[in-house]
Amino acid sequence: MNVAGLTLSVSTLLLAALPFSAQAHEVAGEEHGPSVVSLDWGAADTLDELGLAEHLVGVPHQSAPAYVSHLVKGRADIGGLKEPDVEAIAGLEPDLILITGRQSGSLEALKAVAETRDVTLEEGNYFEALSGKVLSLASPYHVEEKAREKLAALKLDIATAREGLAEDLDALVVIHNDGRYVLRQEPIVTELLQIDQPALPNSVEPVSRGERTFYPLTPANIAEMAPDALYVVDRSAAIGQTPMDADALKAALADAGGADIGVIVLSPGLWYLSGNGLQSVRAQMNEILEGL
Repeated sequence: MNVAGLTLSVSTLLLAALPFSAQAHEVAGEEHGPSVVSLDWGAADTLDELGLAEHLVGVPHQSAPAYVSHLVKGRADIGGLKEPDVEAIAGLEPDLILITGRQSGSLEALKAVAETRDVTLEEGNYFEALSGKVLSLASPYHVEEKAREKLAALKLDIATAREGLAEDLDALVVIHNDGRYVLRQEPIVTELLQIDQPALPNSVEPVSRGERTFYPLTPANIAEMAPDALYVVDRSAAIGQTPMDADALKAALADAGGADIGVIVLSPGLWYLSGNGLQSVRAQMNEILEGL
């Protein structure tokens, strides 16, 4: 199923923007918003979708997913997602630096350059958290109304997509890393599209690392879960390592009795290096629908 061609409609969505201390300022008699360096592709694609790309002065070139490749052109390279080039960022003299937890190791150095804001989504309802992020990015440029229209259009398309889904459908999302698989709790699937995730087998044991809990899965575990669709986020491919062998996974599933499970390899950069933006969420939703 493909809903990429749906006509966008606008309805009223009353949401309050989150606080954002980098406010608009006057330059040469005209109102401008802050110049931005973004180490979060979801924030960058949201600024682009809101018509604010001119304020984006630096992005991490080496990690650019295909869908935002146009944002690399004409903008400074600020290093990697996990190891930003603080010197290059300082040279741009930005008003604002947008980060996520990936850059926690560079937080203090970045804060010494300019106001630094973590745009990681708040916990809780996914669409509400996404809306808060979008509105907070729109706020210093005074385009909150446009942001609400974009969110309303997205919300309507989500509802339309749900109506077109078959009943009793379930899907499983896993991350591939160097030949191993782990469960990915994916709100695009379970919250936005409301597609069920099959129950984990009792044999699957969680692994805790700090405050995070992981659920490793073997092909036999996946075959036992028997999802209608298996979506794979290939971390190895996203970070430049050896990509997953899809044929080998299909053969392993077949050997375990899961020959009928559809395997869909998602766009690695979009799903592992980006997300939580107006453009990325829509692109991710469409990939899920196209795989059914």
